[in-house]
Amino acid sequence: MAKAAETSTPTRKTAPAKGARSAAETEKIRAALAGRRDELRHEYDQTLIEIAGLQRERLGDSAGDDQADTGTKTFEREQEITLANNLLERINQVERALERLDEGHYGWCERCGNPIPVERLAAFPSATRCVKCKQLEERR
Repeated sequence: MAKAAETSTPTRKTAPAKGARSAAETEKIRAALAGRRDELRHEYDQTLIEIAGLQRERLGDSAGDDQADTGTKTFEREQEITLANNLLERINQVERALERLDEGHYGWCERCGNPIPVERLAAFPSATRCVKCKQLEERR
């Protein structure tokens, strides 16, 4: 039984060392991520308001439209919805980064477990994979 206790102790020491980050650093990262999430949410809300306004304009201004006009309006509406969906995806990525921060996994690659370079996190704070793993994923 003593051996079982000894083997579990190094495992516990390894986990905290992996995510060793001071409380101040963690809070600084959390504040930056939360600020980015709030910016994206505001941008998303504004986009939805604009889409609703444009939709109202299109509904009232469709008399005399030919097929080309209808097609153009449909294309523009789809582009606007795609932009809103992209914003929503970015919000989800930032929220996932906050979850990983709470779990102690932020800054570590989900695939290989190696640290994600600080430069990559500075450029893309919600990154979940190191550069090598991300390149492998994009090649597939």
